[in-house]
Amino acid sequence: MTVLKIGVLTFHRCINYGSYWQARCMAEGIMARGHEATILDHDSQQVNLAEWRCALQPVLPTAVPKTDYPLYREKVLRFFNTFKSLPLSPRFQLDDPAGMEEYDVVVVGSDEVWNLSHPWFGQCPLFYGDGLEAKRLVSYAASFGNYDASWGLEPAWAEKLRNFTSISVRDENSQTIIRNALGFEPEMVLDPCLQFPIRPDDRNMDHVPKAYIAVYGHNFSEYYAREVRELATRKNLPLISIGYRNDWADEQWLTADPHEFAHFIAGAAGVVTNFFHGCVFALHNTKPFICETSTYRRHKLQGLMAKIGGESHLITEDTPAEVYDARLSEPLSPEITKRINDLRNTSNAYLDRALSLKQLQFA
Repeated sequence: MTVLKIGVLTFHRCINYGSYWQARCMAEGIMARGHEATILDHDSQQVNLAEWRCALQPVLPTAVPKTDYPLYREKVLRFFNTFKSLPLSPRFQLDDPAGMEEYDVVVVGSDEVWNLSHPWFGQCPLFYGDGLEAKRLVSYAASFGNYDASWGLEPAWAEKLRNFTSISVRDENSQTIIRNALGFEPEMVLDPCLQFPIRPDDRNMDHVPKAYIAVYGHNFSEYYAREVRELATRKNLPLISIGYRNDWADEQWLTADPHEFAHFIAGAAGVVTNFFHGCVFALHNTKPFICETSTYRRHKLQGLMAKIGGESHLITEDTPAEVYDARLSEPLSPEITKRINDLRNTSNAYLDRALSLKQLQFA
């Protein structure tokens, strides 16, 4: 086997548990195939400032209490420290990648790398392949995020994607955009956090109760919070909110680093979320879970649940209380587990083919 030098291009420095783990899992999944892999360490002062502002006020438009600022600052610093453990390339400028190393293959994805509406990474040509020093470009589980397929993809952006030898996406909305713009059906693959092993470093978790329900997300609706609160009271289980303040939870753990987050979800009795990676980590650990959809994450959440047959885990205002109880009491459906395993097989097959291709697939 030829050992390839592979770069992974994604949003790896976001103060976000899912972003950290999908970058790490993608690189480690490639390394497990016997290749060299590094995460392309792009840098931008403008992006950094936007990311850090958001990280210090992450629950906007909900006001952030002044007492939380030191806690969110500690969380940011702990992320900074954790980033050092990633297999990073030499750093280069996001808008001037001329200084980056050359690679046999650059794998773009996952995350919302093609989201033209992203508040600070949107319309960045690098994620569409411009300026990358690579013999071949491949996407794995790339997403357009909340950029709706009905808006279409301008020809200039579509032409950039024609330079990719293989394209895969992680949701139906992204699949539709590629189909309409490029005229072929891209493969659907699993997010790296669901596809590959998650191996957190040891962390001391003695401060966490032996039994609890994990709350991951923010700005939940009143009806959702009320039903979850009542359910937790009936079950006599504390609600612990990780990463963000939710005052209706019993405890707030705002400073957790990504490795603590992974241990925390793995130890939970159930997961309550409105985040894509809240669902992914629950599924990875075969935990009971429920998820409230939001406008921003609708495509990601509905796409994931449609793939695995998990639509009954999505909660709306009309969902009766007994569904909350059932989804957080019953083991994960064997059919969901089977579908995930099947998708792991097809995702592995896609990645193996994509890394071995020698000629352009799209003209």
